[in-house]
Order: sequence, then C-alpha cells, then structure tokens
Amino acid sequence: MLTFNEAQVWAWVSPLLWPFLRVLAMLGTMPVIGQRSVPMRLKVALAFLMALVMQPSLPAMPVVALDTPLALILVLQQVLIGLSIAFAVRIVFAAVEYAGEIGGLQMGLNFSGFFDPVTRSQSTALTSFFSVVVGLLFVVINGHLLLIAAVAQSFEAFPVGDAPFAFLRATRPELWGAEIFSLGLWIALPLIAMLLFANLVLGIIARVAQQMNIFAIGFPITMSVGLVGVLLTLPLMQMPFTMALERMLAMFQ
Repeated sequence: MLTFNEAQVWAWVSPLLWPFLRVLAMLGTMPVIGQRSVPMRLKVALAFLMALVMQPSLPAMPVVALDTPLALILVLQQVLIGLSIAFAVRIVFAAVEYAGEIGGLQMGLNFSGFFDPVTRSQSTALTSFFSVVVGLLFVVINGHLLLIAAVAQSFEAFPVGDAPFAFLRATRPELWGAEIFSLGLWIALPLIAMLLFANLVLGIIARVAQQMNIFAIGFPITMSVGLVGVLLTLPLMQMPFTMALERMLAMFQ
C-alpha cells in the first residue's frame, strides 16, 4: 500500500509552488500577455508550464508548510519579485509610448485623442501606433525569451527566503521612472529635430512672405514632415528598445 506523510507532500509541492507564484505574478501584469484580453486560464497554464520546465535549472527550494507565517512571507516575496520584473518591462514600453506622445505633440496630433480600452486611459493616435509597434517588436526580438531567462535566473540572484524586501535594495525600483524620460527622449529626438527644422522654416517664411497665411499651410506641412520622420525612425527603434530591455532585466540576473 502506498503511503506518504505531510512532510513528503510539502517536499513535492514546494519546488513547483514558489516558481509558479513568481511566474504567475509576472505573466499577470507584463505587457502583451498580461492584457485583459488574454484569458486568465491561459496565464495560469503558461505559468505552470514555465515553472515545470525551469525545474532543472533552479536551485533547491525551501520546504515550508503553507499553514505557517513563513509561508505567507515567501508568497509575498514571490509576488513582489514577479510584479517587479513585469514592471521593469512596462517601464520600457512606457518609454516608447512617451516618445510617441512627444512626437504627436510636436506634429499637432494630440488633439485626436481617444479612450484606449486596453489601458483604460486617454491615448493619442501616434502613442497607440507606437504601442502596437513596440508590442510586435517585443515578440520579434524574442523579448519573451529574455523575460523567461530573467525570471529563471532571478532565483539565483534573489532566492526564496524569509526576506521579502531584500531585492529592493539591489534593484532600486524608485529610480526606474527616469528610464521613461531618458529612453523616450532618445527615441523621439530625431523626430523632434526634423519638426524643429520644419517649424524654423515656416517661421522664416512667415517673416519673408507676410501675405501668406502660415496657419493654413503650417499644419499640413508639419504633419507631413512628422509622418516622414516616423517612417524613417521606425527602423532605428529596435536598438534602444533592446538595450533598455536587457538593461532592466539584467538587474534580476
């Protein structure tokens, strides 16, 4: 007759439970997969599959009964680290969307705002376009594989233990907000330069030919130059996005 005790059950469950919680917290909030349009059952299934596949590369997990205070601390730690990894990726996505916001402001497209049901916020045409592009770019450059590698190696950098907030001292998430502005301005800088040159030319025309209604031709010219600038700068977006994504995920490796 097959018999087993409670200690053996926790020894079987613990190696799979803690990675499952960390991965599930990451998948539930990360861009692309973490959207509300993706069914929760699919996220749970992916988290279980990833936790199962990562078992050979993970360190030994502590065996803790779930009815102890230590188990609650460990659950909190896994959720916080998973959310932090997803938040780091969202920072990079937000930086690209911020670049679209700046470009749309210079082009005069920010008046065409609409409600985005995905983010439940007001969005502009160029911001939404950049959001879709960066989502496709994330898949093309195998960003999901970088994310899986980061969450697997995070168990080496921040192992399962009784200090749920220890990783905050190493990652310092309070400084991540600066990445939005630096990366966003880096991506939008060529577009801003082109639009600044176009506005300077329009200013000179307004001074030289004062009989010309510069307000009638300024908006079509600015929008045309902006669209050409977006077309020319889209191929250049991969390098800063990839570098920023790798830099953010390197903190968990």
